Amino acid sequence: MTTPVEEVVAVLRTHAADVDRQSRFPAEGLETLRQHGFLGLLVPTEYGGMGAGLAELVALAREFAGACLSTAMVWAMHCQQTDLVVRHAGAGLRERLLPRIAAGEVYLASVTTESGKGGYLLSANDSLTATGADIAIDRQAPVVTGATHADGFLITMRDRPEAREHEVTLVYADRADLSVEETAPWQMMGMRGTHSVGVRITGKVSPECVVGRPGKFREAANDSMVPVGHLAWSACWLGAAHAAFAQLVRRIAANANKPGGTDVTSPLVQERVARIRLDLELVSAYLGKVCAEVVEIRARGGRIDIPAVQIHLNTLKLAASELTFRAADRMVQLAGLATGYGTASPIPLERTFRDLRSAALNYSNDRLWTTNGTLCWADRSVRLL
Repeated sequence: MTTPVEEVVAVLRTHAADVDRQSRFPAEGLETLRQHGFLGLLVPTEYGGMGAGLAELVALAREFAGACLSTAMVWAMHCQQTDLVVRHAGAGLRERLLPRIAAGEVYLASVTTESGKGGYLLSANDSLTATGADIAIDRQAPVVTGATHADGFLITMRDRPEAREHEVTLVYADRADLSVEETAPWQMMGMRGTHSVGVRITGKVSPECVVGRPGKFREAANDSMVPVGHLAWSACWLGAAHAAFAQLVRRIAANANKPGGTDVTSPLVQERVARIRLDLELVSAYLGKVCAEVVEIRARGGRIDIPAVQIHLNTLKLAASELTFRAADRMVQLAGLATGYGTASPIPLERTFRDLRSAALNYSNDRLWTTNGTLCWADRSVRLL
């Protein structure tokens, strides 16, 4: 008997190459995640969900990403949005939406990007407008993962036309209440299966659909969106690199004594393998420590937005994105041209390399380096993790 996790992994692995080759949304993977209840991983049990926590999210993200990184990222970002609803939506929206997520009826997409500001979370140009008892949405976004397949959206917008750009409000909108027009294709080097197209979203929602305090999205972002995002993304990147390395090690060892096989006693080969392992060990250890820190803070009702914890979360994203890609680069070099660089290789190193190159660009590392530099002055006790 296979477990639900094993069944999901098998489906993701079966379709991963075709999803990448055709640059298409991983419909089969999302469907099996729906069927097995994994869209409701973070939904509390009283709403019909699994009631799992961040440690379970991290563990599953690693496993799913080892089969298909694009699908794992789509799912991880959905879980990030679910956490926002669980922790910051009002009672009415939670009661209406969370059972649907738990039942696999609602895949959530995140709308935070805007032309001119990139992926910066805490500002917005397009504003909400009041129309009688409802709130009108007219939103342009150049990159929205899974936009054309989502059943619902969490959208950042300026709170009102006269509000300042940092007075941002998060709203939930059901697809049935919206018009979603694709405005730009997704033509990228890697992460092709996320199908992160540009869209224009228009429609109306009720005031009940505001998630968190109006104009205070920063609070929800610091408490939920940023920590869950950094943990889940890092887990996905590590899972993809780890799976590729495990396959490579087994292949090299199996062929070591065959003609043309890699000489595993070579000091050069040993050093290259050791350096790859070092990068993955460091990311794994730091991911585990940051996850434990966030879980502990949440358990006691503490604040995540203090400088030291923010530094730890940003450092996790920086380390995971850079070290997993460096590991993939070294794996390509170690495997050689046919196995490491070939699209027909039995090990998907070429795809993993392309996918992981995006990690430093997915919320730009340049921004996080300067943010951490600034935060260091606020954490003069230098509280290391």
